[in-house]
Amino acid sequence: MTKHLKVKDFGKKTEQLHKLDPKDFTKLPYPYENWVDPEIPEIPEARKADRDVSLDGILNVNFPKPKTKEEEEELVAKFLVGLRRLLTKENNWPFLKPFMLSLDNCVKCNTCSNACPIFESSGRADIYRPLFRSDILRRIIKKYVIPGGSLTARFSNNINLNWETIARLAQLSYRCTLCRRCAQTCPMGVDNGLMTREIRKLFSQELGIAPQELHEDGTVKQLETGSSTGINPPALMDLVEFLEEDITDRTGLNIKIPVDKPNADVLIIHNAGELLSWPENVEAFAILFELAGINWTMASEMVGYDSVNYGLFYDDMQYARVTLKHSEVARKLGAKKVVMGECGHAHKAAMAIGDRIWLAESNIPRESSMVTMEDIILNGKVKFDPERNNFPVTLHDPCNITRSMGIVEPQRRVIRKICPQFREMTPHGVHNYCCGGGSGFAIMQSNNFPNWRMSISGRKKFAQMLGAFTREELDSKSGVYVCAPCSNCKGQIRDMITYYDAYERMKMLYGGLVELIINCMTDVKEGYIEWEDFH
Repeated sequence: MTKHLKVKDFGKKTEQLHKLDPKDFTKLPYPYENWVDPEIPEIPEARKADRDVSLDGILNVNFPKPKTKEEEEELVAKFLVGLRRLLTKENNWPFLKPFMLSLDNCVKCNTCSNACPIFESSGRADIYRPLFRSDILRRIIKKYVIPGGSLTARFSNNINLNWETIARLAQLSYRCTLCRRCAQTCPMGVDNGLMTREIRKLFSQELGIAPQELHEDGTVKQLETGSSTGINPPALMDLVEFLEEDITDRTGLNIKIPVDKPNADVLIIHNAGELLSWPENVEAFAILFELAGINWTMASEMVGYDSVNYGLFYDDMQYARVTLKHSEVARKLGAKKVVMGECGHAHKAAMAIGDRIWLAESNIPRESSMVTMEDIILNGKVKFDPERNNFPVTLHDPCNITRSMGIVEPQRRVIRKICPQFREMTPHGVHNYCCGGGSGFAIMQSNNFPNWRMSISGRKKFAQMLGAFTREELDSKSGVYVCAPCSNCKGQIRDMITYYDAYERMKMLYGGLVELIINCMTDVKEGYIEWEDFH
């Protein structure tokens, strides 16, 4: 294992730069102090033959190996063309200024490394330092793109641009969840998360290389069928009928979900993953809006019922195609406001980044469901009994809602009202740790990547979840609840609970915020959160 990897080694022909050894991972707290992680499985030799796994033995980006020297040279040439485009206003107008500032201002203080949960959890492996991949890109630009230019040089530039460098850089850009904790702590304002995302964009838009889950099974499927889950409009209507029946079975309420209602005050767009994996979340919003007297609707037009936008993580063009479709659907329905359901990246895609795209007649007001729920609860629009939620509850902060957008208190004002035993994780709010499934990782299930996601990228979050509860609460198995108001975060947390057998060990439950609201509403019969049926 290479303990102190140098950037100059990145392009050398070696079998593997870093081998993952579970003994080096940071230890988990009680009751997992002596937890021995499964060994990271090897990629089958058949896959190694035509894919590069020399970075750390993990594979989540299918980067085909060139068969000839000519193919390799063509690959390098395309990479350089894309890199030059990243540095021009015409081709990178959304992010050029922060990208250039991040390129030029790093002083190598490594403050970012100490803030990175992946670097820490891995046993402080050099390749996972936030500045490592940025420094490789910085050296390539200085040597091959703008030699002698304005980019500050604080190093001897001994990087070699070849097949190994490019393939490993592609893989390395998918060892970061883009949580931007590094950017938050950098004294110079360098955003290594943005740098990583721009590397991904280069590979996708210029070389056609991106994880299948994000591209073919993500944005491409969403634009072709209507949803990244494959739900088309007719299937959506079948699901709506199921949701209405399930609401009646669970609560006794007869609620009709309005679809394509014109000129509604609120158009809510959910992550379509909720419809398949957590329908109780979509049902809970329907119950809440109906009982609060809100004039609302959902859309059935292609893409308009799925807030997912994986282009945010890897490709500007795919991002723009999806978000423009969202704005078009809202405009056609005449919605006065779009409310984003419990999905972190959908918040950022439609709101923070969407402000650059939802222009002119498409600039329909957008609101976080955290704010919507806060208004309903704090202004007494529904009746609730907090004692129905009298069990230990902690709150996970989705990175894109809290750190990226500053929405911190609305969800807390709600949860303090309805959960008597609420307690914070440490740290929390804008200082939270990523769930480990950010930037699309939560949906990446192929090859041996899930083991890396469970053992390393999600390790700090799992430790936080354990640390939020006392030993007595965990040992009693009476039930503890991790509130995660984000669909992708819930997927990651579900997988961690399964991986670490946390439900059987301590009856650890997870779910959204709106389910907690419905669980304690006095106009709904008790038991909306079904503890015994969870697993």
